[in-house]
Formats: sequence, C-alpha cells, structure tokens
Amino acid sequence: MDMTIRGIHCRYFPGAWLALLIVIAVSASAASAQVKVEGFIRKDSFTDIKISPLGDYYAATVQQEDRTALVILRRSDNKVTGSITLGRNNHVADFWWVNQERVLFSVAQKLGMLDQPQLTGELFAMNVDGSRKENLLGYRVESSGPGTRIQRKQVEAVAGQLVDILPDDEKSVLVRIRPFGESQYTRVERMDVYSGRRVQVARSPVPDANFATDASGIVRFAYGAMADNANKLYYRDDGNQEWRLINDEAVTGLVEWPVGFSESGRLAYLQVERSEGADSVVEWNLGGAEKREVLRNDNTDPTRMMYSDGRSNVLVGALFQDGKPVWRYLDPEGSHARMQRGLEEAFPGSVVLVTSRTDDGKLALLEVYSDTNPGDFYLFDTQAKKVDYILSRRDWLEPERMSVKTPVHFPARDGLALHGYLTVPKGSIGKGLPMVVLVHGGPFQVRDGWGFDAEVQMLAAAGYAVLQVNFRGSPGYGRAFGEAGAREWGGKMQDDVTDATRWAIGNGIADAGRICIYGASYGAYASMMGAAKEPDLYRCAAGYVGIYDLPMMYTRGDIGEMKSGRNYLRDWVGDQAQLAAVSPVNMTDRIKVPVFLAAGGEDERAPVQHTELMEKRLRAAGVPVESLYYKTEGHGFYKEENLREYYTKLLEFFGRNLGSTSRR
Repeated sequence: MDMTIRGIHCRYFPGAWLALLIVIAVSASAASAQVKVEGFIRKDSFTDIKISPLGDYYAATVQQEDRTALVILRRSDNKVTGSITLGRNNHVADFWWVNQERVLFSVAQKLGMLDQPQLTGELFAMNVDGSRKENLLGYRVESSGPGTRIQRKQVEAVAGQLVDILPDDEKSVLVRIRPFGESQYTRVERMDVYSGRRVQVARSPVPDANFATDASGIVRFAYGAMADNANKLYYRDDGNQEWRLINDEAVTGLVEWPVGFSESGRLAYLQVERSEGADSVVEWNLGGAEKREVLRNDNTDPTRMMYSDGRSNVLVGALFQDGKPVWRYLDPEGSHARMQRGLEEAFPGSVVLVTSRTDDGKLALLEVYSDTNPGDFYLFDTQAKKVDYILSRRDWLEPERMSVKTPVHFPARDGLALHGYLTVPKGSIGKGLPMVVLVHGGPFQVRDGWGFDAEVQMLAAAGYAVLQVNFRGSPGYGRAFGEAGAREWGGKMQDDVTDATRWAIGNGIADAGRICIYGASYGAYASMMGAAKEPDLYRCAAGYVGIYDLPMMYTRGDIGEMKSGRNYLRDWVGDQAQLAAVSPVNMTDRIKVPVFLAAGGEDERAPVQHTELMEKRLRAAGVPVESLYYKTEGHGFYKEENLREYYTKLLEFFGRNLGSTSRR
C-alpha cells in the first residue's frame, strides 16, 4: 500500500524481517484462553535498530527470555549475517556502527525484568558477518597468554564507556576508563576497535568524571564530584591545555553538564539546573563569561537531544516531555526542524525519532511510537521524501484497539504542581469508572511518561481507568521538585499519590467505592502504605517485588552493599533507626482491605524476605492476603509462563474487588 502525506510518500510492504527476528528471539507461546494477557506479556520482537554507515546493513537488538542479543541483517535480502548473545542476565545495552563492517556494543546485567540495567563496563565488537567477535575492554578481558610478550589488549580491573566514535577514524574510538574501587580518577583513551589496544589522551581533574568531546574528537569537558559530593564542571581550550573549573555546585548550588556544540565549534551547549523550575539548555561562547538560555520548557527538563547527524555532537534541538513529548529547536526554521515537522505531519499523534543515518545523509532510520503504538520502524529516503515501513516492535497488537493516555495535572495539598497520566478504557466516557492507581518504582530515578505501556493497556483492556502520578521526587521536573522527595517515603510522596486519587474522585472519573492501588518495587511500598494510611480510600492493594521493611534495605539487598548505596539510603530514604515508623510491615493492623503480593526468590534489589515478612504480618493481623512466589525469578519476572500466571491472578484479584467490565 502506498500513500503520500504532506509531501512524504509512505510505502508499506510485508517482509521477512519480523519472522527472522522472532526466530532468533524466544518463540512466543501459542495463544491460550487468556488472549488478553498473552498479547501484552509477549516481549518486543526487538528493542532497537540502526542502519550502517553505507546503508547496506541493519544492526538490531533482540530480546530473549533473560538476555538480549545483537543481530546483523543485510538490507538487500533481510538475511541474518551475524549475531551474538552473552548468556543469562547479560544484555546488549547499546550499540554503534564504528565503520561499514564493525559494530561496537556495551553490556548491562540485570537480575529481573524490572531491575535497572547495570552497565558492566565492558565493550565488545563484531563484524557484520559475525566474525572477529572480541571482548575489547572490561573485567572479563583475557590476555593473549603467558608466552606472548606483546599483549593486544590490556588486562586490568577497569570499566569502560564510549565517549566518541570518531567518524573520521574508522579503526579507533575514544573510551572512558574507570579503575575499579571507590572515587577513582577516570581517563580517556583511544582504543583500536579490532585489537583493543589503547593509548591515553586525557586525564580527569575530578574523580568519577564523564567527558565530552568537540566535533574534532578533542576532549573539552570533564565533570564529576569530589569528596564533598558537589558536582564540578571543567573545560579546556584544546587537548594540550590545563583544565579550568567553570562551575562548582558547592558555590552555585546547581549542576551543569555539556550536551553538544555548534557546527562552527565556537559555541558549547550546557544543560543547566535552576534553583526553581525545570532545567534549561544554555549557549556558552567557549572561554567567555556569559551564558545565554536557548531552550527551555516551564515544566519539564529536556529528556533527549537532537543532533545534526547520528555520528556527531552538533546540537540541533531537544525533546521536552511536558505531557506529550515536544521537540524544540535552536533554529526553528533550519533544515532539521523543517524535516522533523514534515515527519510529524506524516505520522500525526506520534513521536518520530531519527535513530541513525547513513554517512551521506540520504537514508535515515525512523522510530515512530505513541501511547497506543509500541513502535514502528521506517526507512526514510531524505531526497525522494519517501518512507518505507520495515517492521513493528509488537505487530500482534492493534493500535486502534488500545486506550489513549491523557496527560493530567493538579495541585498537591501544599500547592505543589503535580503531573501524571490518565488512561480510560477505549470507548468509555471516562466517568464513574473502577480505577487502578498505578504507582511507579524508583522512586527517584524513574518517572511515568507518555508512550506505550503494556501493563497500563492490559488494565485498561480489563475495564479499569489507570491513574499514574509523578509524585515529588520523580525526575524530569527540575532539581527542586526532585529534592522535595528526599526522605519523604511514607510522607509527602505518599500524600501526592493520595491527592491524585482524590483528584480523580473529585472530577467524577473514578467510582469512589471501586479503587485499588498497585505498584512494583517502590510502587509496591506505596501501595501498602496507601492502604495503611488511607484505609477508607482503596478497596484493595497489590504489590509486586516490593520493599516493605525500610530498615532491611540497609542489611539486605544490593543497595546497601556499596558506599554509594549507603549514602543514597541515608540521604534519600532516611536514617535506619527512624524508618521502622514508615514501614508497611509495622502498619498491617491499619490495613483493612484485601492484599495481593508477588516476589522472586533471586531478587537482589528487593529481597524476597520483604514480601515474606509482609505476608506473615498481614496474616497475623487478619488481613485477607494472596501471594505468589517464583524461586528463580528476580526483580520482575522474565519467564512468559510466570508472567502469564502472575497477571492472570492479578486481574482476577482486581476483578473480585473492583468488578470487571472487560470487553475483550
């Protein structure tokens, strides 16, 4: 099927792409009687896809049960030419075309579907034909052997991170090197992407620093924190000059970091915190004293930067998620802004991202997604203004049958502006509905956003309104909003969730007698606290891989194992001796509604003992409680059969307590 939209010709065609990727991924289970659940728990056919510099190959990441593979496909015939996977709980985190035949990629580990991926500090590379697979950098690098005098790769306990792919150097990239241990000074090294051999080019003036390079690949910025935990930003005029401090959080009270350069190279762009309100992007004439604000949204921080091409750091614009994501541009009439607006007109109601481009700029790979669409990928011919459909993340879901996610905002009881999202079942008038208040995890590194959410869509398909709120402490709304959540577990953060619930009741959206609260990780904590603090507000409460005994965070789990984790607990959660008073395990006598709990026996973030103790205390208090445990799952369930059982039981639990108006 062909069509033309506002000058952009779109061609849709069936292809072997999806079949190839699904063969590589774990095969989906055959549809069962629980069709509603099956469609939502199936993993994406792939995660990301990028086109090669000459346009003849695609690289894509493919989700398997408990790992993510990297796959190379030839564009001319969709044939898989190479692939690699690294074992259980190892995921290809990101990947980059460094030349026309070689792909570099980083690795992350996570013990559970909801666990935050932790970069291992390793960099691997592979050729398009699957040959020359190498672990180039990281703690698992092996030597060439004791009898070899010349070692191609350096065997040392370090973590690496890509800094610059150096488009003009097809054999080398710049990498950040961090020795293992607390508060280590980092450095930048030039690394051969075939041999792994490295040569130092810069050292940081501050521990744990990150770096930024200009368009020529020269390291110009370094930013990190000293022992006082205050962030510092350093700059130098070129690769031979000394570092110069240009911002010290201990003095200004705010953090700045580089996000790009101008095409001329004479201007740098910094994302800058403000004492009140959201972050902005400022322009700095290199070496000068004054900075000029060029991009800002009143409510939200920039969440993504747009660059002139996929292999440079020349800044063009920024994405702000103020409700729905919106691009803002340094030059609103420039060619990139005009092209982006044309693409958005071709895909109305969707976010359009350019994920990669060929070196000649003639072909660009687009990702198109929305609140009802998990994501489609298209190949855009920038000269012919033609778009060809490639494949979808979840082609078995029909966007037209999904429910719309609407941005909402309202004041908290103390006047603080809160933002969130409301999803009502498709076809509903949005009034007097049974509702699930879905509280996000984190709580300080995670926020709810506009886009496709399979869990939200599943609940809406079951007939429930779904309310999500970015309570104080959630990222993306400026420094002051984030810091307002410090040490407010069970306090003002919980009050924000309560205020959101009462807002939905007051506006006639929710039936006051049919509201349940539910969440995972921190969201599970908030669910139990909501039931304890507001015993007449919720009809039931559900917690998934939750934390319920706050003092236990200091003694069990991976957070308290490192000094940085203990500092986080002290600064953001609270003193261990004072946390028992805001722990749901000690408030079960106040919970009067049915509870559903689920946990994994291998969870290192929220160890299963939290859930076991919560269940024991609830039963002792006479609270009706259902529980579900999987010994081999972690912080969120991987196995499809376990997800199927979990969500089937969860929906049955909501159905018994709220009633169900499911239409499919």
